[in-house]
Formats: sequence, C-alpha cells, structure tokens
Amino acid sequence: MPAPLPMKGDPKVIRAWTFYDWANSVYSLTITSAVFPIFYAAITKDRETGADLVAQAHGVPSQSLYSYALSAGFLVVAFIAPMLSGIADSRGNKLAYLKAFCYLGAAACAGLAFFSFEGLWWGLGLVALACVGFSGSLVFYDAFLVDITEKEQHDRVSARGYVMGYMGSVILLVINLLMVMNPDDRPTTLIGLPDHDGLPARLTFLTVGIWWAGFAQIAFRRLPERTPPANGSHAALWSGYRELRKVWAQLRATVRLKRFLLAFFVYNMGIQTVMYLAVTFAEHEIKQVDASGAIVPIASESLIISILLIQLVAAVGASMFVRLSARFGNVKALLLGILTWVALCVGAYFTRWTSEFYVLACGVGLVMGGCQALSRSTYAKFLPPTRDTASFFSFYDVSYYLGTVLGTVIYGLVFQLTGDLRYTVVALGSIFIAGMLLLLRVPKQEVPLPSAA
Repeated sequence: MPAPLPMKGDPKVIRAWTFYDWANSVYSLTITSAVFPIFYAAITKDRETGADLVAQAHGVPSQSLYSYALSAGFLVVAFIAPMLSGIADSRGNKLAYLKAFCYLGAAACAGLAFFSFEGLWWGLGLVALACVGFSGSLVFYDAFLVDITEKEQHDRVSARGYVMGYMGSVILLVINLLMVMNPDDRPTTLIGLPDHDGLPARLTFLTVGIWWAGFAQIAFRRLPERTPPANGSHAALWSGYRELRKVWAQLRATVRLKRFLLAFFVYNMGIQTVMYLAVTFAEHEIKQVDASGAIVPIASESLIISILLIQLVAAVGASMFVRLSARFGNVKALLLGILTWVALCVGAYFTRWTSEFYVLACGVGLVMGGCQALSRSTYAKFLPPTRDTASFFSFYDVSYYLGTVLGTVIYGLVFQLTGDLRYTVVALGSIFIAGMLLLLRVPKQEVPLPSAA
C-alpha cells in the first residue's frame, strides 16, 4: 500500500510545493517573455537590412512560426495529459510524472543554448518540447494543491505559489541581465562575458535549465512519492482510461464546475496569448526617441524593464485578488479582473510609446497574477470530494492548453493575414469579452443535473 498523504495544511509541505513555482517560472520569464524572444528575433533577422530571414526562406513570418511552435507544444500536452493523469490517479504516482515533465522541460531549455538559424527547425522543436515539459508538469503540480491543503486554504496557497514564482523568476532574470546587457557597445557584457555570437544569451538558457531542475528538488523531497490510488488498480493504461471516463461523467453532471471550466477556457486564451507574445507586439509596435532625437523601435533594455514591471506588480496582484475574493467571492473577483483585461486591450490598441507601454505593463501584471492564482484555486474549490485530483486537473489544464493553442494560432494568423499586430489586440479584446459573459453564467452554488447519480 502507498504511504498515506501528509496531513493537509502541513506548512513544510506547502512551502516545498510553492518552490516548484519558484523553480519553473524562470521558463515563463526568461524563455517565453524576456531573453529568448529577443534572441530569436536577432537570429532570424538580417543584420544589415533588417529583413525577416524566415519569411524569405519559408514564406512565413518568423514571429508567426514561433507562435505556431508554441501552439504545437501545447497541443501535444492537451492530447497526452488526460490519459497520463488518469494513470497517475489510478497508480498513485503523480510525483513521478511531475519529475519526468520537469526534467524534459529543463533539458529543452538548456538545449536552446545551441539554437541557430541553420538549425531553425531543430531549435523550434526544442521550443515546443520546453513548452511540453513546462505545461505537462503543471497538470500534476496543480493537482497536489487539493491533496495538501484544506478548501479554505486554496486561494491563499495558490496565490503564494504564484508569488514565489514571480520572485524566483525575477531574481534569475536580474542575473541573466547582468550576463547579457552591454549598454556601451563594449566587446564584453556587464560581468565580462565576451559578447560574441549571442554567447551571453545562450548561457542564460543553460541557467534556466539548471535553476528549474535544481530548485525543483526542494518540492520533490517533500511532496508524497505515492498517493492513495483512486481505485486500487495497477493496470495502468486501462485503469487510467476508466478514471478519465469516470471524471468526465462527474464533470458533465455539474453546472457550476462545467460552466466555470468553459469560461476559463475562453478568458485564459487571452491571458496566455498576452503572456507569450506581448514582447513580439512591443518589438513591432512600440517606439521611443533615442539620444539623437530619432524615433526608433523600443530598445531591448526597455522591453526588459517592462517585463520586470509585470513580474513585480503581478506578485502584488496575486495577493490583492485573494483579498477581493474573500470580500466579494471568487467569481466576482475574476469578473473584475477580466473587465480590466478588456480595458487593457483598448489601451494597448492606442499605445505607441515606451512610457505608455510601461503603464500598460503595470496594468497587465496586476491582473495577470490575480487571475491566474484565483482561477486555479477557484477550480480546486469547485471540485467534488475525490481522489482523482490529477484527472480533474487534467481537464482544467487541457482547457488551459487548448485555449493557449487557439490563442497563439489566432495571433499568428491575424498577423500573417493582415501584417498589423494591432488587429491581434482587437481579437484578444473580443476573447476577454466572451470569457466575461460566460463567467456571468456560473452559479453561486453547485447545481447537480437531474441525471447525476
């Protein structure tokens, strides 16, 4: 028999659980938001003419191709996560799957150190694999929230995890900035690394892999190696399939949980697209005035400052939304957040200058942290009493990933068809409005359907 779960609410286990957020969030910041998108743009651009080498070689804009690589990674996870979570529930080994996806993602991030235009497809494959590792691990990581906390702790502990993630990722990003920044066009960076062939940026990708796999060990040592199997069966594939069918039947026999999941699918589509592709938008659409008085595209240093602002404000936002949920309830707090996202999309459409983009970044950070943390804890609160935590969270995470796939594909297609990234902001605003309308349909209390057992 597997060892019993630790007592719910154990502060040591909860603290260890939040360290996985600390560990893996460096992928979200350095790889998807800050250093790698800038590095990718430099690799795929002709240094003399500024022409898009990918578009010339393959007929697809480089940024569209990048968004499609992310979409492919999310699609893989959406396909495999439900079955793997069913197997993990039936065998009681969520931690083993968490470790496997963690190491896959960390290794792929480290592999990006060898990215080059000549190896474009190989490099984009690593982008997709890093996405698979990050996203796949979250299915099992999120499921532990129900196992280690009481229902009344969900909001606070979920927010604490996100805050840890923002803190850890900012610390590593600052270290990475010392590695890559070269404000005076010297032959070396601030800490003396030779500024040759993108070497400093390549080394940051190695640090992400090491940080992710290294700090994850704190969580791995405390989280239970085994949890009670959902049905006591060890016929992995078929028991996993049975668990998945059982959870799907339970999910369909609810109103509140089902409607919330649909609303989450839609509004999170917008949130994730902003997170993954905001830097791309800024590089193309935001301008600043240089020392000579000329109007030029936003500098890399300014982009990094805006990303740091998002992360720092997001930690405040996560805590603020916990207080809002305590006062008004989770759904009303989320509605306020999504309404703010709509306003930010309107603002983004009219944003032209770096100073305006900083203000926009602060607004994004405030609602990004709050909506993410509260969405995870709200879903956990709405779950029925169950041991199928990974299976239930697989449906949550599949909604997360399929929404991200659709959002990034919409972003890439709109840009490919129109050549104007401001139209992508219009599309995102429409997505948030649809998500808000769906969230309004979520009842205050669970209402089982008549057909439910």
